[in-house]
Amino acid sequence: MEQYKVILVDDEVEVIDAMQALIHWDELGFEVVGSATNGVKALELVEKLQPDVVLTDIKMPYMDGLELARRLNKDYPNIYILLCTGFDEFEYAQEAVRLEIKEYMLKPINASELSAGLTKLKDTLDREREEKLNVRKLEDYFKEVLPALRSNLFVSLIEGRISEQEYQRFLSAYRVEMQGPLYCCVIFHTSSTHVPDGVDPVLLSMSVEREIKERLATEWKCQEFIYLGNTLLIVELEMEEKIAELTDACDRFCRWAYRIMGAVVTAGIGRTSDSLFHIHLSYEGAREAVSYRVLYGTKRAISIGEIVPKEQNLTIQAEETRMQELFRAVHVGNQEKIEKAVKKEIEILHKNADTIEQYRLATMEIVSGFYRFCVNNSIDFNGISKDMQSNYEKVPEMDESTLAAWLIEVSMTISDMLKNARNSTSRRLVTEAQNLVKNRYMEAEISLDEVCSVLGVSNSYFSSVFKKETGKPFITYLTDYRMDIAADLMVNTNDKSYTIAEKVGYPDANYFSYVFKKRFGVSPSKYRTKYLQK
Repeated sequence: MEQYKVILVDDEVEVIDAMQALIHWDELGFEVVGSATNGVKALELVEKLQPDVVLTDIKMPYMDGLELARRLNKDYPNIYILLCTGFDEFEYAQEAVRLEIKEYMLKPINASELSAGLTKLKDTLDREREEKLNVRKLEDYFKEVLPALRSNLFVSLIEGRISEQEYQRFLSAYRVEMQGPLYCCVIFHTSSTHVPDGVDPVLLSMSVEREIKERLATEWKCQEFIYLGNTLLIVELEMEEKIAELTDACDRFCRWAYRIMGAVVTAGIGRTSDSLFHIHLSYEGAREAVSYRVLYGTKRAISIGEIVPKEQNLTIQAEETRMQELFRAVHVGNQEKIEKAVKKEIEILHKNADTIEQYRLATMEIVSGFYRFCVNNSIDFNGISKDMQSNYEKVPEMDESTLAAWLIEVSMTISDMLKNARNSTSRRLVTEAQNLVKNRYMEAEISLDEVCSVLGVSNSYFSSVFKKETGKPFITYLTDYRMDIAADLMVNTNDKSYTIAEKVGYPDANYFSYVFKKRFGVSPSKYRTKYLQK
């Protein structure tokens, strides 16, 4: 075992030599690593050699042993101090006690007395070393399991299973240092049905998770973990606007994963939360976003804040949890899933209702659930199914098939209204983009990135919506708009080609001519000549 290091301090060199010669240091478990004749030199040695024990005289020049002990206690509290002196005075002993000196011995010290003191000290040092080793082992083990503990914590948070009282305690215990100020949940769902031939779906999912760690978790401040077979990120964001940038980064990853690995990955991005305690709300939004892949396609990122108008509320209220599967199907707008969820609701209804009164109460709760859902999504439920009082009276009287038909009809009607609201939002977004082009087509710096920044949406979502609404990519639309203006100027003005190029946002006249010819089949000058000859 490694020996404990000792420094001897005495203003008499003969005393130091005698202690080194008479004491069997190595047999006692110690090694004398240095010596000094006063406290000042001793401090220099301590800083350099980092000993375990300092054995010092009291009466010395420049700095006595008591002052040395005070300095050591302040700066090196783990060093043990042994005092030996020829002065048998009460104040010295009293000060030694106050400084918590382990041994106080009077000169002349014989070898057996000092050896006994060192043996006693070694037992103390051994116990402390063992305790430190045990603590270090525990600390190493804690560090080893910490990632798993954090994963469990985040799973509990997204499931909403941690109370507000426990929340801060767990963050501190598991050393979670996430400053936010905003947090966002991202779910990466890897399809288990669309995989390359001969590839195990589980191994593919694990490969995707590894790449997410390397490509995204290092780029964004976040915590990464696995939940229900999906890879999740809890991302820290400086501001709300960063969510569009995050969506684009996730979208690039999804396209890369399919191109390189053949993995069909869909990323769902929830809305931001101002506290990790409320991250379950962002998680619910991310889940909803992933479910929209049936409408918007896979191999891409979908942000719930972009596809659902702000006035629509996807968060399922506590009293609606029983009907949450049906409401999820309503949001997505899939009739098959709606019919399946309705069937399940009716099965639950008949299973739990033992009396006619329980059945009536349960059906009225279903009506109330629809009403609350519509209120949360800014929809007038009375306009869908007459007035509330009529529903409360008629629905409990319906037989099983009539009730199922009513539930499906109401669900599909609400779903269509939600879809129309989303389409209206998409059309409004495209109109705003077209107005930007109209007002700023002459600016050379106008681009897809610039437009998305102004509109506050991700490139991936905007590009998808714009092409769906107009039938062409945004850059193509911008180029066509500029070329139409250029063609008009070419015919109705005498401006030079390079002047027209600058007026429509092309500082490079040669590139302008290339784009113009690609659009109209002839150069700008020939286009003008051809038109004037008519």
